[in-house]
Order: sequence, then structure tokens, then C-alpha cells
Amino acid sequence: MQQKGIWKVIGASSLGTLIEWYDFYIFGSLATVLAGQFFPKTNPTAALLSTLATFAAGFLVRPFGAIVFGRLGDIIGRKHTFLLTLIIMGGATFAIGLIPSFESIGFLAPLLVLLLRLLQGLALGGEYGGAATYVAEHAPDHQRGFYTSWIQTTATLGLFVSLGVVLLTRHSLDTNETRSIAKFNEWGWRIPFLLSIFLVIVSVYIRLKMKESPLFQQIKDAGQLSVNPLKESFGHTTNLKMVLLALFGATMGQGVVWYTGQFYAQSFIENVCKIDFDQSRTLLIWAILFATPFFVVFGAWSDRIGRKWIMLTGMLLAVLTYPVLFKGLLQLSDLKGQIELADLKQIKRNLVPLPTTGDTVRTVTHQYFFASGAVRTEVIKDTAYSGGLKTTLHPEKKYTIKLGNEAYWKMVLLVFIMILYVTMVYGPIAAFLVELFPTRIRYTSMSLPYHIGNGVFGGLTPFIATLLTTIQTDDKLAGLQYPIIISGVCFVIGALYLSNKAPQHATS
Repeated sequence: MQQKGIWKVIGASSLGTLIEWYDFYIFGSLATVLAGQFFPKTNPTAALLSTLATFAAGFLVRPFGAIVFGRLGDIIGRKHTFLLTLIIMGGATFAIGLIPSFESIGFLAPLLVLLLRLLQGLALGGEYGGAATYVAEHAPDHQRGFYTSWIQTTATLGLFVSLGVVLLTRHSLDTNETRSIAKFNEWGWRIPFLLSIFLVIVSVYIRLKMKESPLFQQIKDAGQLSVNPLKESFGHTTNLKMVLLALFGATMGQGVVWYTGQFYAQSFIENVCKIDFDQSRTLLIWAILFATPFFVVFGAWSDRIGRKWIMLTGMLLAVLTYPVLFKGLLQLSDLKGQIELADLKQIKRNLVPLPTTGDTVRTVTHQYFFASGAVRTEVIKDTAYSGGLKTTLHPEKKYTIKLGNEAYWKMVLLVFIMILYVTMVYGPIAAFLVELFPTRIRYTSMSLPYHIGNGVFGGLTPFIATLLTTIQTDDKLAGLQYPIIISGVCFVIGALYLSNKAPQHATS
């Protein structure tokens, strides 16, 4: 295929896939806000866990999407299948932005969110395999890792775009920062979801102009399409062995490294380190921006030295260094021992009327400034007044930390290292999976292990890791046990049984 043609294929495929990842991850980017919208506010920790569980539910159904849409992709074609998944994803994302809050419709709100989240998971289960297969089947054999690595950037860039849209929306609602944040938490969070419909329309228009994969068209014209891709993929011992090897020797470890380095890192920084909302997002944005080119670097490198050891090295580095990296995040957010500027201490009091009762809740905000440039903000809601009589409430105490410049960039560096591991395990994996299976059943065969590895093992990482920290409350790094064990097991299996050479049927 001509150079110009392959870049059109990559551009059209990547744009749609990026939008689907944006749609899928906007939910995770807003987890703390959505927890207060769709679940009872009486227990913030339980609400956050419920939100993370709903987020994870979208991952659990991705393997089913891989089966349903993978089969369609191997029977009717790549183009029409991942066009359908794009429409389903965009519609579900738009609908989440329309759901009333828990206060308005009660438990119907989280049920509707869960239903739409499941639709998102099904759609993504069909999207990735189709896009990766489509690009791989246009690419020359000796550059398959390089060209498919561009598709690999879309997952991280989708997260990047979701974080950027959240921050831009949050700061554009009002010139006053406090009012802008309040408006965003109340209704502005809906804008990133509603915006999705316009992005999807553009991508659908572009994808309608795309042609079918040449390799798929070739076997279609020759009458060699699979009649039953599911049976061929999982009913034949040889192919089933490759599916299982792809799962336990590659995608399982890749999945937990991906979601630890980006989603759990963000959750840890915000909920354990207590870094404020904006900084916890911009930290990740900078780290993603610096690390994203390495998807292409490692994808292209895998064309020269093979896929296996690049991916496995990323997993091994994660196993060995995660405790050090996350401990570094904790140390950077610890203000004990730092010089406090007592003369810059500020106290703000705010009385907020409650229209339903006539009471007034008093919010007291303390800010402590440090020589390093860090600021600790404590917010306490402690009393209510009714008819001039003071009524004591259970104090609600929260605090956030805004890092000084030096600590901020050191934290960016730590997250960058984590995402660098992501680029090692993820950059070559599309080419690796495509080359394992023949064209007639490729969409089905590669999609299932990818989405089990990413959906079940990877997607559950933020939820399981957060849950472990609530069980082992004396150990803030307890959540790392899960990704370390999964990555370690995958490394051993991959090192023993994966081949570093592509099978002969890679282009057949």
C-alpha cells in the first residue's frame, strides 16, 4: 500500500478510536464528582467505591463485546463493525450526561448509569480489535509494529483529551474560581459527556468514506470467510492455545500496568496523597504528553528486535519499582517538617443558607502556606443555625494539598516513569496480537484475550487497589499488591512460553 494511503487509514481509524477511548474514560476522569451525583453522599468512601465499581463494570463486559463484534467483524467486515461500535459508544456517553442525580430520582440514577456503562463496555470490546486489525492489514509486514503503534497512542490520548476537557470546562463556567467549581460539581460535569455526540458525528462521517481492509476483501472475494469464527477461534486446540497464551503471557500484565500507571496513579494522587483536583489532573496531562511518543518508539523498535522482550521488560520494571515510585508520591505530598509561613495563614468563613429548612451551614476554610510553595487547604462544615439556636452537627472535614513547583515536577517525573512502562507493554501489543492469528478469524481471536486482559484484569485495578487500601488501612501502598502479582505472573508465563518471532500466517 502507498505511504499516503496508509496514513489516511491510520488517521481515520485513530480519530474514531481516540473518541471512543475519550467516551469510555471521561467517566473515570470524573469519578470523584460522579460519586456525589449518582450515589448517596452519607458515606463518601462507599460512594467512591461504588463509582469505581460502575467504572469497572464497563471493563467486565468488554470481552462479551469482543465476542459479539469480533464475530461480526470476521463475517461482514472490519469497517462496518467498528462504525457500529462508535455509534453505540457515542450514544451511551451522551445519555450519561442527561441522567438526573441521585437526589432527583434515587437509586434509578446509578442503575441507569450502570446500564449505559455496560453499553460503553460492549462497544469498546468491538472497537479496538477492529481498528487494530484494520490498520495492521494495511501495513507492510516489516513495519507493522510502527504503524499499529499509532493506534496504541489513542487510548492514552483519549485519557489526555478527557482530562483536558474536564479542566477547561471546570474553569470556564465562572470568572470566580469558587463559583466555577461549585457549578461544575452541580451541573457542569455533564458538558464533557454531551460534547461527545459532536465528536462522534465527525468520526462517523470520516469512517463512512473508508474502504474495507484489503486482506479481508481478498479472502471475501475468494470465498474463504469463516462461517463460524467463534468455533474456529476457541473450538480448535491450536488456536485456543494461542488465545490463552496471549491472555496469560501478554495482555493480562499489559492491562494492569496500563491502568496502574494512569488510572490508579491518578486515584492514588487525589485520594491518598490528597493533591487538589486541578493538580492531580495536570500532573497526568504533562506525564502523558511527555510519554506518548514512546508508544511509537517501542512499536517501531519491536519491528527490529521482536515484540516479546519489550513488553515483558515493561512488566518486570513495574513489578520491581512500583513500591518505590508510589512511596515517592507519598513523600512529595507529606508536608510534615516543611517550614510553615505563619504570617500567611488564612481563615475564611462562609454561611450557606439551606432553602428547605431555613438553617444555615457554616463552612470554615483554613489555608496554610509553606516555604516550598505548597498550600494545605482544610474545609470544615461544623455547625448549623435554626431560629437563632446553635445545633451541633457531625463535623465534615476535608483537606487538599497544592504542591510547590519543585515537588510538582518531581511528581510529574514519577508518573512519567509509570507511563513509560505503559508505552513498553502497550506500544507493540497490537502487532503482536494481530500476528498470532490468521485473517479469517483475526478480529474474534485477538479481541477476546485483549479485552479479558485489559477489561477484567486491567480495568479492575483501580477498584481492587482502592479496596485493598480500605481493608489494610495501615498500609497506603497495599493496593499495589494486585498489579505487582498479576504483572509478575504474566512475566513468568510470557518469558517461558512466548515466541519472539511472528507466526508465518501473520499476513494470511
